[in-house]
Amino acid sequence: MKKKLLSIVLSSTLTLGVLAGCGGSTSSADSAAEASTETAAAEESTEDTAAEAESTEAEEAEESEAAAEETTEEAEESSDAEAVTPEDGDNKITVGATPVPHAEILDNILKDVLAKDGWELETVVFNDYVLPNTSLEEGELDANYFQTLGYMNQQNEDAGLHLTAVAGVHIEPMGIYSEKYESIADIPDGASIGIPNDPDNAERGIDLLVQKGLLTSKGDYGTDENYTEDSLTNDAEANPHGYVITPLEAASLPLSLPDLDAATINGNYALEAGLPDSHPALDIEEFDDETTLKRTNFLVVKQGNEDSAKIKALVNALQSDEVKAYIEDTYKGAVIPSFTDAQ
Repeated sequence: MKKKLLSIVLSSTLTLGVLAGCGGSTSSADSAAEASTETAAAEESTEDTAAEAESTEAEEAEESEAAAEETTEEAEESSDAEAVTPEDGDNKITVGATPVPHAEILDNILKDVLAKDGWELETVVFNDYVLPNTSLEEGELDANYFQTLGYMNQQNEDAGLHLTAVAGVHIEPMGIYSEKYESIADIPDGASIGIPNDPDNAERGIDLLVQKGLLTSKGDYGTDENYTEDSLTNDAEANPHGYVITPLEAASLPLSLPDLDAATINGNYALEAGLPDSHPALDIEEFDDETTLKRTNFLVVKQGNEDSAKIKALVNALQSDEVKAYIEDTYKGAVIPSFTDAQ
């Protein structure tokens, strides 16, 4: 390449010399001397350019290597920042929970995830929805995990508590279950369909029947206090298949399932009855952003403790890939991950 460049330079120089001779008094010897000088200069310039290029490449390589090292260091720092370790030797975290699925999730997977960063988890199991909140208020627990935002807010208002949600973990979707039929399409006209009898879950069950096409609408249910389940049963426009809507206590629906054609059952009661294994849901609720937030079960703490090391460790662990995989593999749709923020 260098020889070719020199040849071009020499050829150009001689040509210029000839042209200069045509217009002035410069001799051919002078022209040759000038050509030789210019050729040497061109060669020196080419060598300088090559050296500069090599120097630039070396500098760029060094800068690239330095940038890569800096990125690696930043990534390591970021990784270190995510891990929350115990402070002052206090590594025990006490969390209140109801048995299924909350305590199972805490004991069967969360305990191991927390242990990786040096934390010890103690799960306190409650069989009601009142004591987990009053115990948290009184400082007997670091956190609890069993409730939705709506229930927590109502408890704060009714009982004068000071609780706040810090991290969404899962949803227990209501499902349509049956021991007699294997698909929604198989449910015949006039079938008896059970729903929970408490107002919130009753409307939720009816919304599910509408969502899955068993009802065309819920009529005036939820907006007119005189419009009952019986009204919906007899409303041919909202209920063209004539399903007999049968309200029963939510916890008793799995036990009553043999006497019904189908029922809308909350996820926790379906799990306790072993329905996902014996009679999987024909279909489950779908959620938009609003209903996702409404139905999510949250990790809850007493106000003022949101940023403590223990709570940060709990949030990181509960919203980890390990917990997500455990929920999906264990509950097969009866519980679904919902790693949302408390908005």
